[in-house]
Amino acid sequence: MMAAENTGRRKLSIFGREITMPRSRAARIAIGVILTIGGILGFLPILGFWMVPLGLLVLSYEFALVRRHRRRFVVWWERRRKPD
Repeated sequence: MMAAENTGRRKLSIFGREITMPRSRAARIAIGVILTIGGILGFLPILGFWMVPLGLLVLSYEFALVRRHRRRFVVWWERRRKPD
């Protein structure tokens, strides 16, 4: 068996699936911005409004302001799902 190599690459975990992001910070920012802008144009064919949250998720790994809002949303969501 081969040992798992820790490459230090960032991964997105969405609904149990892991997506590896590019190593380049500029590429991650570009992908996040493109997804967000494409989502704003979601009324056009091919593009969809689902791209906005995905773009913000990618950007949250680079910018503290977006990361802070993502964490608040996750805490709110988990509290909402928690059975009382």
